[in-house]
Amino acid sequence: MEHTIRRIEQRNPSLNAFVYTKFDYAMDQAKRLQEQLGAGKVSGGEFCGVPTALKDFLPGKPGWPGSSGGVRALAGAPDAAWSNYARSMEAQGAILVGKTNSPSFAFRGTCDNFLYGPTSTPFDLSRNSGGSSGGSAAAVADGLVPVAEGTDGGGSIRIPAAWCCCYGYKASVGTIPSVNRPNAYAESHPYCFAGAITRTVEDSAMILNHMAYFDPRDPFSIEYPKRDFRDALKRNIKGMRIAYTLDFGVYAVEPEIAATAARAAQRFAEAGCSVEQVDFRLKRSHNELAECWDDMICINTVDVVESIKRAGVDLMGEHAGDLPEEMRRCIEKAYRGNYLDYARNDAIRTEVYDALQDVFDQYDLILSPTLACDPVPNAKDGNTMGPEYINGEKAERLIGFCLTYFCNFTGHPAASVPAGLSPAGLPVGLQIIGRRFHDADVLAASAAFEQIQPWYHLYERADKRPLLRP
Repeated sequence: MEHTIRRIEQRNPSLNAFVYTKFDYAMDQAKRLQEQLGAGKVSGGEFCGVPTALKDFLPGKPGWPGSSGGVRALAGAPDAAWSNYARSMEAQGAILVGKTNSPSFAFRGTCDNFLYGPTSTPFDLSRNSGGSSGGSAAAVADGLVPVAEGTDGGGSIRIPAAWCCCYGYKASVGTIPSVNRPNAYAESHPYCFAGAITRTVEDSAMILNHMAYFDPRDPFSIEYPKRDFRDALKRNIKGMRIAYTLDFGVYAVEPEIAATAARAAQRFAEAGCSVEQVDFRLKRSHNELAECWDDMICINTVDVVESIKRAGVDLMGEHAGDLPEEMRRCIEKAYRGNYLDYARNDAIRTEVYDALQDVFDQYDLILSPTLACDPVPNAKDGNTMGPEYINGEKAERLIGFCLTYFCNFTGHPAASVPAGLSPAGLPVGLQIIGRRFHDADVLAASAAFEQIQPWYHLYERADKRPLLRP
């Protein structure tokens, strides 16, 4: 723990991954565990003494302060509940050291806000870590903590994992419970997931063992037989039928990113898999699909904004300046929406679902680039956006550069594995998508790729980064 605290103090000022630390608490916990272990009074748990971090978005640990992603009017508000990650990891002996940066209400694929500013990828401090779990991914990639909390409503685990050279896993719907009240169905439109960001596939499987369980208070929770997700890592994937796409037929993707992802996809042939490029027949443009996600996620955000307003903070009135203009516009659109808009969005996600299922009728996995471009430069105004254009084609700037949110429309399991570095020396992610409820396939393929093309040596680049912003 002393090493962890020193490293955060030395390296975080130039990275901006942590926005809140609780070092006294962490050191007290470490001393308590050390004394108990020395006296033979505690078994420890699988993560005994392991430092970890929470994401500054949803409540994580009762009493700890949060800001819902750098929203100034909400800064310091105490968490009222546990997150699944915090409760599960503390039960296994992990020690929480603080909270990591996120965009306001986790509403975009970059990590920046007006209160704390941007988080950088450790591979280039002038560029963004990706969002929304960008602080967690940067902290893990830079070796500040070995594992950290992530949440994923449109790719928020997989996006920063790709730009920070980490492993990010999003489970199937119903695998990790989430109990929400007063609206038990709030995280289904689109599906939102709890999870973690790690350096290794095994660490993610271990964490999943403790976060995945049946909770009857979650209407989507599935009562599986007891299972150890680490068993999937030992599976031979020879004979698996793997489809890959570079753009789902609708995205603009930078050629260097597509080439890196294509090379990574072909590595599965070395494990004995059948690897074929496939065509998707989606009916909508990537901008229309991204705007659908914006609309869907803001339906939930309006509910949160109204709840906060009842508590005395008007985020669309007195404190409107605390939210980015793009987010305010989406919230205002959600206020004006009606049932026909809601039904249209569900029809669009159904089209995406069918497009994925058409491929899964013949294949076990789908591979794609996780993101369409290199990490974007950090803005100086707290409002870093995705690229305006990709390959000369106009892009939706909140999440339109992310090939991830399809699986939040549909509930399929998906992961981002480090696929290598682009010509600019920046991390590229390969997305692995599995059939619904076939999490073991995704984990098995991830572990096989980690063996064929290990990425741990790439962290040496991050370790040698400058400690001051350029």
